[in-house]
Amino acid sequence: MTPGQVLTALLDEGLKAADPAPHVARFLPKPPKGRTLVVGAGKASASMAQAVEVAWPVDALLSGLVVTRHGYGLPLKHIDCLLAAHPVPDSAALQAAQSMLARVQGVSKDDLVLALMSGGGSALLTLPANGVTLEEKRRITKALLRSGASITDINTVRKHLSAIKGGRLAKASYPARLVTLAVSDVAGDDPAVIASGPTVGDSTTIEDARSVLAAYGISPPPVWSESVKPDDPSLASTDYRMILRPADMLAAVAAKARALGLGVIDLRDQISGEARDVAGLHAAMACSAKPGTLILSGGELTVTIKGDGQGGPNGEYLLALAIALEGAENIFAAAIDTDGIDGVEENAGARIGPDTLRRANAAGCDALCHLAANDSYGFFQKLGDLIVTGPTRTNLNDLRLILVL
Repeated sequence: MTPGQVLTALLDEGLKAADPAPHVARFLPKPPKGRTLVVGAGKASASMAQAVEVAWPVDALLSGLVVTRHGYGLPLKHIDCLLAAHPVPDSAALQAAQSMLARVQGVSKDDLVLALMSGGGSALLTLPANGVTLEEKRRITKALLRSGASITDINTVRKHLSAIKGGRLAKASYPARLVTLAVSDVAGDDPAVIASGPTVGDSTTIEDARSVLAAYGISPPPVWSESVKPDDPSLASTDYRMILRPADMLAAVAAKARALGLGVIDLRDQISGEARDVAGLHAAMACSAKPGTLILSGGELTVTIKGDGQGGPNGEYLLALAIALEGAENIFAAAIDTDGIDGVEENAGARIGPDTLRRANAAGCDALCHLAANDSYGFFQKLGDLIVTGPTRTNLNDLRLILVL
């Protein structure tokens, strides 16, 4: 196999392992005495809902609503599937949240609310708290995304501007039994961070949210809303089940790499920080690695946007990695966001090799200028090195591969 074929095989293995559908059935609770209402938000919600419909007993009452990103929907028989914008919320996300809260009104202790939560749910399930407008939430979201803030910090703010996140959907579902099936896209798999925790208690406070905005110089909203705390009595009958984690995906990729005869350095699934800074560290590691090694990592990198280019964390990581490697022989790399979207463009990520900078120079493409402009998308588009997967209907965050031959 060529280096490109090896990287493709490993990326394919990662995306296969990131599919939540095969895992849903074994985590489902027993049907209740009453009805079952499915609610869900995130890039994996349609795939999970379809798996629920396949596995659910035909004689059990089933209905509900999930919201996912445009292009990530699937045909469902009993559960409505709504589409909204991501990562900046729109009016469709607001309408989805309003409809979801309306549907859980009036549930009884004999009913089951089955929540399907995954990455992307924070933007896709948007209902501003009283006194906060959708435009205000959009302004703050855009500013946080450009600031390089971590997803934990971003979701801390979101939970205190919301009427549905931070445990509020769980409180609205009381006294029904609430079971959440979740796909993690966050370091540490914290349920309170995944989709901003609509169905779990939240230990962060309004003061924490204020501190986040102050740290990034972002003006605060006119009002805040305190989240539901973990000891709230309405959460007593809730059950949270993690069905798929980034670590599961990395383990599958590592097993595939070993089957191909490669040694594996697994940096795990909690890598964070500025994409270009992490790339420099990984370049040094690659240059000192033994031939026949795969350096594997997950997590979620950030980009502090100062230029006017296009691209996401995986593209910026690879562009900075190529610059740091300076054409080092026999080192190849690829990085994707497993949701199929790196930033806001149509590509999941990109790939590099020893000839990346040489080909760029021949094409009149200055790598340093593109990095300064945060324009990794433009750089890799010119070279034809973008990776486009299309909608993956999942999200386990980043998958980064460095192949040393």
